[in-house]
Amino acid sequence: MDLLVKSNEPVNHEYRQLILAAPADLLDRCRAGQFFHLLCPQTADHRPFLRRPMSIYGFYPQSGELHFLFKVTGTGTRALATLQPGDRLSVAGPLGKPFEIEDSWQHLVLVARGVGLATLAPLALEAHRLDRKLTAICSARHRDYLLSIDYFKDLGADVIAITDAEGTSDVDHLERLLEDLVQQGKADVFYTCGSNRILTLLKKIGKRHSIPGQIALEQQMACGLGMCHCCVRPFEQNGQIVNLRVCREGPVFDLQAALAW
Repeated sequence: MDLLVKSNEPVNHEYRQLILAAPADLLDRCRAGQFFHLLCPQTADHRPFLRRPMSIYGFYPQSGELHFLFKVTGTGTRALATLQPGDRLSVAGPLGKPFEIEDSWQHLVLVARGVGLATLAPLALEAHRLDRKLTAICSARHRDYLLSIDYFKDLGADVIAITDAEGTSDVDHLERLLEDLVQQGKADVFYTCGSNRILTLLKKIGKRHSIPGQIALEQQMACGLGMCHCCVRPFEQNGQIVNLRVCREGPVFDLQAALAW
């Protein structure tokens, strides 16, 4: 499907927000944690070959908008950065398995770093709609690169910002923050995206206190539909290592099943 570009603006020195006009029937099918496969434009300087998977940053049927937040790093994202209002972008989706919020999970803890926070933004919106308590621990190299802080606050979340520059983002400090939330009864479930360091820590704390969790994984993809097996990675299930497709069986997985690599 080709969608109209409404805006494509920088949010800081590294990240941009892309807003597309989208029909209501498409937006009604979107869920937090899912992704779209984007056909990056061909330019004189950038000629990406494959589509690029990108997690949904926001979907708003009432305004007819689909939002993405991306870091400009390689050929594909540099090509996406050239899109102007009025251009059209080919998208396939929504794809993949979304996040889940069980009825017994009243206190949600979101932990992510950098652009991983983009994936958790629609989850925070859903938690707000369900009237759940929310704590968002947002990590970045520097405060200038912290994303979605105001967005989470506007949804009523308790926001804890940690950064490398301030020496607060190390694993030991993050573990203390999480243990405090557990002791206060403010952690019924953990959600995260991407970072191996955060994944390893949340698995340890989750296992220690029998707290469930979910992770949205980032992976290179060719087809995005499960046919090419480009995005296969190992997981642990029932004491065995199994290979699963991130695009098809995920991108959201049980936290304890995911393996850092």
